[in-house]
Amino acid sequence: MAYLLGIDGGTESIRAIVFDLDGRPKGSKAAPYKTDFPKPSWAEQNPEDWWRCLGEAVRGALQAAGISSDQVAALAVDTTCCSVVALDQNGTPLRPAMIWMDVRSAEEAALVAASGDPALRVNGGGSGPVSAEWMIPKSLWMKRHQPELFARAARIGEYQDYINLRLTGRWVASLDNMAVRWHYQSQHGGRPTSLLVRLDIPELEEKWPQEIVRPGDVIDGLTHEAAEHLGLKAGTPVVQGGADAFIGVIGLGVTEPGEMALITGSSHLHLGVAAKPVHAAGIWGTYMDAVYPGKPIIEGGQTSTGSVIAWFKRHFAEATSFDALNEQAAGIEPGCEGLLVLDHFQGNRTPYTDALSRGAITGLTLKHTPAHIYRAIIEGICLGTKLIVENFGNAFAAKRIVVSGGAVNSPLWLQIHADTIGAPLELTEVPDAPALGCAILAAHGIGRFKTIEDGARAMVRTSKVIEPNPADARRYDAFYPQYRELYAALKKVRETT
Repeated sequence: MAYLLGIDGGTESIRAIVFDLDGRPKGSKAAPYKTDFPKPSWAEQNPEDWWRCLGEAVRGALQAAGISSDQVAALAVDTTCCSVVALDQNGTPLRPAMIWMDVRSAEEAALVAASGDPALRVNGGGSGPVSAEWMIPKSLWMKRHQPELFARAARIGEYQDYINLRLTGRWVASLDNMAVRWHYQSQHGGRPTSLLVRLDIPELEEKWPQEIVRPGDVIDGLTHEAAEHLGLKAGTPVVQGGADAFIGVIGLGVTEPGEMALITGSSHLHLGVAAKPVHAAGIWGTYMDAVYPGKPIIEGGQTSTGSVIAWFKRHFAEATSFDALNEQAAGIEPGCEGLLVLDHFQGNRTPYTDALSRGAITGLTLKHTPAHIYRAIIEGICLGTKLIVENFGNAFAAKRIVVSGGAVNSPLWLQIHADTIGAPLELTEVPDAPALGCAILAAHGIGRFKTIEDGARAMVRTSKVIEPNPADARRYDAFYPQYRELYAALKKVRETT
């Protein structure tokens, strides 16, 4: 039998999953790596850790599935987006990667937004602002603060490009990453050359990969060195993936206009297939051809979601299991007896796109327990999702919402999401949607399916639907306006101190 490898390079680890040709997982292995936080708003990882852990994950997945290297027909990789690498001509990293949650380049992002270049139409229809997470602000930060290193960097790209370079020996970019985070527009001029010129960083274009490969197309075969590292056969086709959440859209079977993927994890992304191109305030996108050829993708996002849960557990409830926390929190009424949390612990993506915004826990009294705070954090995250879906407004009305990621492991979190949004949520058989999306792309790349959408329809199956509780939905609607006003109130305090 033939099998496919879907590889998901996430924030905490890289996971390899062996899938059969029907999209069912047969074995997996995750290999964790660390993130360093040298300064507030900084977040860095070592690219060599990614490569080391990739070998561990693939070998472990093959062993768990009980298959040989000869049975792997193809593989594809997705990675975190905006995890920027600077390499020398040989592909050796010159500095730690600034990963997606690194927002040190807030000042540079403001400069990008102030340029007024037409490439900014994907940032709120040109009204901005620009996220400090993105490729160009981070590259501009390097040029301004590490000019000698920037000059020595022969190659600047992303986690995605680095891994594919190590796998195939080819320096190529994913159309997905470029469309969603590099201001590349397939139908409006391609690369953002004029934007780079306005920012006095035209040399960045030469450091980027010159060849662009769209998701689902074969990049090349595994090199002998890469095959030995992974325990695979040299020449195994490597198919282009992209940014984890966007590839997760495929793995959730979200293929048609009006369908939305809610990708949960360390952060949340809200990705919908739009009927036509949309550019509006507080919305990222739409991005044409980023996932499916000829289809625009609309985007909203929350920077800190599962990462806030992990922060709370690590520092304030280390001895308490998640099962116990969920059980205790489930016994608390919606609203947590006056607690309200703003989920901007590492800034905000949409609708404000404010890297300097910070999280807050308000309404604390001596009555409140760790379970109250835990539930209030979940509620704050879910209200943030409601705000984004509401902000899509007439531009995109979600007719179907499919969920993946960390939240699917918590019935409480899922129910609160359904209650705050006020709409049913679908779950699929395979919770690792990005990895399954990679497997679908790999299958398409080797010709098993004519289109990516055909592959998604064949390999993705719905397992459960979470219906909103009408009474709790009404309660959340009652104090949602308080959440909506919290950002502006705290921003006013921040700007007067």
